[in-house]
Parts: sequence; structure tokens; C-alpha cells
Amino acid sequence: MLLKILIIGLLAWMVYNLFRALMIMNKQDPNGPPMSKFIGRRVLTSVIIVLLLLLAILTGVITPNPRPM
Repeated sequence: MLLKILIIGLLAWMVYNLFRALMIMNKQDPNGPPMSKFIGRRVLTSVIIVLLLLLAILTGVITPNPRPM
């Protein structure tokens, strides 16, 4: 259950950073933070989610659906 909450939180953080980058792209403020900062956070969060899922599958915490015949 804790793993699911952590993944949902990371997904929410990823969407938040996506919309922050969108707002910066629309403002086009030269003095504001760069859009790549938020896009980089989004990519890093995606990598963390994939690694968490792979680690959970390898340790047996979660089991993937069986392969269809």
C-alpha cells in the first residue's frame, strides 16, 4: 500500500512540474527560471517511478499480470 501511495505522489509531482513548465513557456519571462528545470524534474521523476516499479517486481512486492497464451 505504501508503494502505491509513493507512486501516486510521484505521478502528481510529475504532472505538477509539467504544468509549471507550461506556465513558464507561456509567460516567456527572461528573468524567470528556465523551463528545462521543470522538464528535467519531470524526467527524473519518471526514471524514479520506473526504477521503483522494476525493483518492486524483482523483489516480489508486486506481481505483473501473467502473459496471455
